[in-house]
Amino acid sequence: MQLHIRDGWVPGIIGFTASAHARYYAREWGFGPLFEAQVATGMAAFIERYDPGRDLLLWADVDGEMAGTITIDGTDPALPEGQAHLRWFIVSDFARGLGVGRELFEAALNHLTVTGYTSCYLTTFAGLDPARRLYESAGFALHKEQQGESWGTPVLEQLFILELGNR
Repeated sequence: MQLHIRDGWVPGIIGFTASAHARYYAREWGFGPLFEAQVATGMAAFIERYDPGRDLLLWADVDGEMAGTITIDGTDPALPEGQAHLRWFIVSDFARGLGVGRELFEAALNHLTVTGYTSCYLTTFAGLDPARRLYESAGFALHKEQQGESWGTPVLEQLFILELGNR
């Protein structure tokens, strides 16, 4: 297996990310078209304002096939100064268990440190235990849990925050 972590936009990355999320979360959690639309429109807006000095758009290539993505969004106008948002972290079915997720995640954490962010948050939901273990191993702490339907399906939504002084 040859794994490469690549940075920046490539044709099809929005479609790949939306498709990978939609397929996994529909199959495993019953998410529907609202979720896929949110991923696609959110990522499209991110790409339109993408600033390589503050943002990060990583994708994994395994043996020539796109296998995962992760982003650090630091240019969302709703973010307070110094805060970033970890988003669109997904690994393709064929690449799970190969270390792709950890490689993407570690590269994203490095970007946060190098870029000088003071904190980073991510939103997820209860039940994604392997991802939660990864987040907590890096110092992300659960700050809020509540029942919600932000993604079109009722779940226990979670907010995790990483204070970068803790790394």
